[in-house]
Amino acid sequence: MNKKIWLSSPHMGGTEQNYVKEAFDTNWVAPLGPNVNGFELDLETYLNNNVFVGALSSGTAAIHLGLILLGVKAGDEVICQSMTFSASANPIKYQGATPVFIDSEENTWNLCPKALEEAIVDRIAKGNKPKAIIAVHLYGMPFNAEAILAVASKYQIPVIEDSAEALGSTYKNQKCGTFGDLGILSFNGNKIITTSGGGALVAKTKEIKEKAVFFATQSRDHAPHYQHSEIGYNYRMSNIVAGIGRGQMEVLDEHVTLRRAMHDFYVNYFEGITGVIVFTEPNADYYSNHWLSAILVNPEQTGGKTSDDLRLALDAANIESRPLWKPMHLQPVFANDPYYGGTISESLFQNGLCLPSGSNLDDYDRNRIKWALDSFFKG
Repeated sequence: MNKKIWLSSPHMGGTEQNYVKEAFDTNWVAPLGPNVNGFELDLETYLNNNVFVGALSSGTAAIHLGLILLGVKAGDEVICQSMTFSASANPIKYQGATPVFIDSEENTWNLCPKALEEAIVDRIAKGNKPKAIIAVHLYGMPFNAEAILAVASKYQIPVIEDSAEALGSTYKNQKCGTFGDLGILSFNGNKIITTSGGGALVAKTKEIKEKAVFFATQSRDHAPHYQHSEIGYNYRMSNIVAGIGRGQMEVLDEHVTLRRAMHDFYVNYFEGITGVIVFTEPNADYYSNHWLSAILVNPEQTGGKTSDDLRLALDAANIESRPLWKPMHLQPVFANDPYYGGTISESLFQNGLCLPSGSNLDDYDRNRIKWALDSFFKG
């Protein structure tokens, strides 16, 4: 059987081992060291918007620390995009707070500004003004930052910008990860660049970054002994992992170019297929890294063929694909939490599919994908 074509597998650039070897050679294997500092500086330089980056153990840890920095406590409410991975919402529960889920808009699949404002007005009327908004750049597609930030500013609610999937994407030429009061990044194994596991918090000031790092290193006070005046967490990135990240930063732009080329491959292919829409930028304000290329399949126009039928056909050809994220308001663990909006995110989940998008796919892989798609759609 042909080798597995994965949805989004790690893609090393070649220099990662040099940084890791240096860490071993100098015995910097702890959650601090020159690679951590260098990786943070690389990210700050790349984002290029006077931001300060703290390297952490995961994107989830970054969201959790973001909520802590914004003062979210038990009994508070936090607005969260429903169409996202559960890691966007879980940290709200860590704090004992309640997530308030919001539907998507059709063109970006991200947080709907209209439903967002309706939710804020209603929660305020109920005596529960939300403490924060978590907005997500889904699959690398920027959310409508101008509209979302306008609503947030109107009601003076801070925004945590979940840019876990969107490093390298821009909105109106500004890098994703730099719009919110706080931004978060992820370097999980399937992301556009990876450190195997890891994440980062993006802050507007050095003081906020330093506070995040303080929390991430067990909130150890400045003292000759171990003293703790605040609850801390073991959330710091190690020097070994950061070394992988430094090597990956050298190929980030190349990875974005290759992911976008995979998206173009699908756009060109599906031009000839009735009933399939490729998820793409709504206009020139948006520039997606196309971390994952996704499609919507309309069975009324494909002779009854569904996105799940396609998933099974690809699987039979040893090609991985995956349904879109199941909206959080439909998840059993969040079933009792508030939701605002219509059925856009639900419809996306029912009809959507993510296709192989890795930056390490070659022409042979693309030909196999095309053959499998032809077999399914054309017989």
